[in-house]
Amino acid sequence: MIRDISQSWPAPRAPRPIVIIGAGGIVRDAHLPAYAKAGLTVSGVTDLQAERAESLARDYGIAAVHGSVAEVVATCGTDVVYDIAVPPQAIAGILEQMPDGAATLIQKPMGADLQQARAIRQICRDKKLKAAINFQLRYSPMMMAARQAIAQGLIGDLLEIEVHLNIFTPWTLFPFLIPMDRVEIAVHSIHYLDTIRALAGNPDAVFARSLRDPRAEEFAQTRTTVIMDYGDRLRGVMSINHNHQSGRKFQSAWFRLEGTEGAMMVKLGVCFDYPNGEADELWFCRNGGDWEQVPLDGSWFIESFMGPMRNVQRFAAGEDDHLFSGIEDAYQTMALVEACFDSMKTPATPLDLS
Repeated sequence: MIRDISQSWPAPRAPRPIVIIGAGGIVRDAHLPAYAKAGLTVSGVTDLQAERAESLARDYGIAAVHGSVAEVVATCGTDVVYDIAVPPQAIAGILEQMPDGAATLIQKPMGADLQQARAIRQICRDKKLKAAINFQLRYSPMMMAARQAIAQGLIGDLLEIEVHLNIFTPWTLFPFLIPMDRVEIAVHSIHYLDTIRALAGNPDAVFARSLRDPRAEEFAQTRTTVIMDYGDRLRGVMSINHNHQSGRKFQSAWFRLEGTEGAMMVKLGVCFDYPNGEADELWFCRNGGDWEQVPLDGSWFIESFMGPMRNVQRFAAGEDDHLFSGIEDAYQTMALVEACFDSMKTPATPLDLS
């Protein structure tokens, strides 16, 4: 049953040391705590802001602070796994400096748009990099369990995937998003689109609208609707509102997964009272039965961040036969995101009131 399903990616038998490229907040708050919990060693760090790399090294006991990517590569070669956590527009330039065949984990998204994603994919192909994108929600304990439950037929044939968020996100914590033309889908809902792909594969087509909100006026979009066309049997829909200012009572952040024989509900705890968050939850019900809560071995933040690095480590060592969020798969998520933005340029069917 669902309680017996593994909720984490298996650990590598002989992990390589990790070198961090980029010492920003996500590395400090998620990558390094997750790697420590997973028993993985971070041996070096570099950042354009030397003082930021030095501070990170002091706080987390990282042995080496490198002056540049070139210095890192000259020192470490292919003996390490490179964890690249930089703004999307900087990814391609760093990958060009990687040694051929290097094992590399790249922070999402895979570039700022599909054109950049295509360039990143080509670099990885040309250099034969063992590269994956850190789409970590699909590796979270709740989603690992949900995906395997679907694959094992525990809820029958999948009929419904709905993502519903009605929360308050303090956008003022992210001033770097203010100048961006693409915000909500590109930065936040990309996680949900990627996870939907991991659960159900690619839709045939998509309809999307993402809107500005006067309650977060400085940001290009903070509300989104997406309808995914999976044919005449599976319905896929997302309804996202980050600006609900009427208290906790009717806030919501859930995946609803329904099949012919049962259903699951997945609570995205980190979305509530961000950045404090609440516990993630996974609930399971067979048709006609009672809902049962499935105990989770951790949460999206931080345990999910162990999975992508473990997978890259194991793939580089020959222990895994594929990269779950490898470059080729992640490119398809970027194509879905791009299709959402293209859809926003397309007029909907007007009413005929004649």
